[in-house]
Amino acid sequence: MTAKELRQKYLDFFKEKGHTVIPSAPLLPENDPTVLFTTAGMHPLVPYLLGEKHPAGTKLTSVQKCIRTVDIDNVGDDSHLTFFEMLGNWSLGDYFKKESIEMSFEFLTEVEWLNIPIEKLAVTVFKGDKDAPKDEESAEIWKSLGIPEDRIAYLGKKDNWWGPAGATGPCGPDTEIFYWVGDGDPHGNPEENENDWMEIWNNVFMEYNKTKDNQFIPLEQKNVDTGLGLDRVAAVLMGKKNVFETDLFQPIIEKIGSLTNVPYSENPNSYRIIADHIRCATFLAGDGVKPSNIDQGYVMRRLMRRAIRHGKILGIEENFTHIIAKKVIHMMGDVYPELKHEEEILQTFQTEEEQFRKTIDKGLREFEKLTDRMVSKTISGEDAFHLYDTYGFPIEMTEELAVERHLEVNRKGFDNAFGKHQELSRAGAEQKFAGGLQDNSEATTSLHTATHLLHAALRHVLGDHVEQKGSNITAERLRFDFSHPDKLTPEQIEQVEKFVNDAIKSDAKVICDTKTVEEAKGSGAIGLFESKYGEDVKVYTMGDWSMEICGGPHVEHLGQLGQFKIKKEQSSSAGIRRIKAVLID
Repeated sequence: MTAKELRQKYLDFFKEKGHTVIPSAPLLPENDPTVLFTTAGMHPLVPYLLGEKHPAGTKLTSVQKCIRTVDIDNVGDDSHLTFFEMLGNWSLGDYFKKESIEMSFEFLTEVEWLNIPIEKLAVTVFKGDKDAPKDEESAEIWKSLGIPEDRIAYLGKKDNWWGPAGATGPCGPDTEIFYWVGDGDPHGNPEENENDWMEIWNNVFMEYNKTKDNQFIPLEQKNVDTGLGLDRVAAVLMGKKNVFETDLFQPIIEKIGSLTNVPYSENPNSYRIIADHIRCATFLAGDGVKPSNIDQGYVMRRLMRRAIRHGKILGIEENFTHIIAKKVIHMMGDVYPELKHEEEILQTFQTEEEQFRKTIDKGLREFEKLTDRMVSKTISGEDAFHLYDTYGFPIEMTEELAVERHLEVNRKGFDNAFGKHQELSRAGAEQKFAGGLQDNSEATTSLHTATHLLHAALRHVLGDHVEQKGSNITAERLRFDFSHPDKLTPEQIEQVEKFVNDAIKSDAKVICDTKTVEEAKGSGAIGLFESKYGEDVKVYTMGDWSMEICGGPHVEHLGQLGQFKIKKEQSSSAGIRRIKAVLID
């Protein structure tokens, strides 16, 4: 079974089970306060998991493109990826544990679907603690389907509990499904011999709300959120030991091979890093991200530059990333139409690679300066890390050049410095990914509503070319990225503020209607990231000031917002400006 067939089978199965197929949301979240990227299928659905009514109903399914970069330095092994596709199905207060588990089991094991032998499956469930009881219900359901007791592991919160994303919010136990990847006949379970079992599906049962005082209160609306990794399951169905041997990566690997004389077998790590990173960066470019030194653009730049460095390791001296990106576009453009802007995407790669090759040259010059002034025969770990951190100079290149000069590199010192750097990066990532997905507070709701007025104001003052390119909202401030080539003048900023504050003074009622996408367009609504919407959408109208497709929380009257004030206007990346603003009581 090909990956393309697997995608379609999944959607067909859940459509037969009464689910509405919804499109993948963009990689840049529209309505959450803190995350850089969409990291799971549930992120675009947070308002609905919190109780808002989804226009497509209570049973949904999708193939969601996702990015997770916390483990970027592990890419190159058999399973870690930065970009991946998550097959998901959701119940928004509809079915719960029994139906969810039974459907997962049917899709995996029935002949007409994936036809995976039951003896190759094992599961884990929540073992219970002081906050919530042991999930006996899920375990009994699995047993009734034929999973033997010795294939069921009972694990704690670290392994079998989801959420909340921040300090408070929806959360609950999950049950995870594993596939046998060990040698010989399947035996044990993921707790007893975890390296022999690979997780392929996670069913989360959101049945509690965690409060500020660490109480776990049963939710009125109990939800199901599942995630099945396309890359991993494709490897299983194709009988491959790693995701890079599947048809999701082999054409990319072959294209890389055509550009170098180094065979894949001699350096699979570099091949895999290039394939993964360029695939990820291509999708970022498809969603409008440009390489930069901040936020999503910084991640994109890091991915591209790491791929270029590994291309150099393989002996690729000419610009090549656009060639790999073009392969990705041709492989996946029919599934993800946002990749259709091929010329713009490829130009992004060519520009960034040309710039980085100059950076590499700077690193070489710094290396020469360093070695010229050395009195010992060992390059310190701190100096090696400085070359890496400041100039993007890979440690492998430093070591190769050191050998040529009969020098050594204090690799342990470098690893220590790199480890400290990773700890800081992970801490920053954890802060970035925590504390806001479930935030439905009054302050955040007000600021989210204000972004609609800001968007309308910018289009009114600057022109209809203005489009939202991302937002980040906390309880303290809003951040809004938009397309515009020039810095705003003081007069333009004043005009934008006046537009928003005039709207707030009007105290217009915020009205929500459900319409088809075509009806919404026909009525003049702005459709941000239209590819993410299904056939029916929510349209929020705020008097004559704003009409916009959205799924986030809003106030009832504009007069609730307070005074709007722009605190900062700056460049985000090429052609993208950024505004930070607040509401003052």
